[in-house]
Amino acid sequence: MGCCSGRCTLIVLCTFQLVTALERQVFDFLGYQWAPILATFTHIVMVILGLFGTIQYRPRYIVLYAVWAAIWVTWNIFIICFYLEVGGLSKDSELLTFNLSRHRSWWREHGPGCQREEPVAGFQPSRGQALVPGVSCVLEHSYVEALHSALQILVALVAFIYACYVVSVFTEEEDSFDFIGGFAPFPLYHVTEKPSSLLFKQAYLPA
Repeated sequence: MGCCSGRCTLIVLCTFQLVTALERQVFDFLGYQWAPILATFTHIVMVILGLFGTIQYRPRYIVLYAVWAAIWVTWNIFIICFYLEVGGLSKDSELLTFNLSRHRSWWREHGPGCQREEPVAGFQPSRGQALVPGVSCVLEHSYVEALHSALQILVALVAFIYACYVVSVFTEEEDSFDFIGGFAPFPLYHVTEKPSSLLFKQAYLPA
């Protein structure tokens, strides 16, 4: 397949997913978002498997990656609903931190255009606890997180389509190669060639 094939496109998509997943993982670590950290780590592993399967022509790995892409889309839909408080969810809950910290999101204190407010005198947040949220933010942290998830959904959907296409192409190539005897250890012409050559030699042996 050429450089403009679905295989090369899937390689580019997987590489882009790795870059965006690593970027998201960094900010999740800074915000002590333990559930997204675990989900993104699994996502990185699955993307690497999909990338390996695409480069090495391993359709089983690509199928596994495609299944994960569907799960990843579902997870990011949940994240959007969580931060936009859809379906009774609350962005102020400690669901994503496993109740281990009071952080909500790194973007809550460091969002675009946010100004830091100093804590009230005599009140200092303990280590690992939530900081004072930024004020006058150009974009609230909930929308920043939702946009991150929307980007992940878009890329995952496109990658899922290309993954299915590449698997079908690989399967067709394997079937056609198997049909012409590509996996046969001794092709037919080798079997018929040996007896005929022996008969030819016996006919010209001296008496």
